[in-house]
Amino acid sequence: MSRVVIQGDASGTGDFTIAAPNSNTDRTLTLPDVAGTVLTSGSNADFPAGSVLQVVQTQSTTQETFTSGAYTSTSSFSGVITPSSTSNKIFVVADVAMMYYLSSGNSAHALFRLYRAVGATASAASTGQAYDYGGSGILTSINLPINWLDSPSTTSQLTYVLQVSLQAGEQARLNYNGGTSRMTLLEIAG
Repeated sequence: MSRVVIQGDASGTGDFTIAAPNSNTDRTLTLPDVAGTVLTSGSNADFPAGSVLQVVQTQSTTQETFTSGAYTSTSSFSGVITPSSTSNKIFVVADVAMMYYLSSGNSAHALFRLYRAVGATASAASTGQAYDYGGSGILTSINLPINWLDSPSTTSQLTYVLQVSLQAGEQARLNYNGGTSRMTLLEIAG
């Protein structure tokens, strides 16, 4: 039969009390058959690397139109999160509802990326994800997934926003005809 051993720390001076809850029901607490620390509650710093510490989701149904060659930020589609430690990462998952239009020519090349700002300060961006389309005069629906594991190294508030860059004669429309775009931000313990 296995035994439960409670062992004090030789250099500690505090008393630790195991207290029973206020309950009329018998309960059994089974310890895991592994070495380590059992957490039932605690601060974010107590959880091991890779743990999801917080999840923030935002969505937008606002329609916006883009025609610029330079990267242009959406005004209605962004997510905000504040990391609890500089060693933590932010995993950004975006599902973008976009309509795409090429007015002339036979090929098009659009770039979509996620951009991170720290407070009001410009910061970094994910790699631009290209969308290529051949043909002109047709609105094409794009369901664009973008993923980014970011290492912001800050505990300041972060804002992630979608940016669009187009060639001349192209047009992109966010949430056109009732579309919904979603962004999920997950803080991952470092």
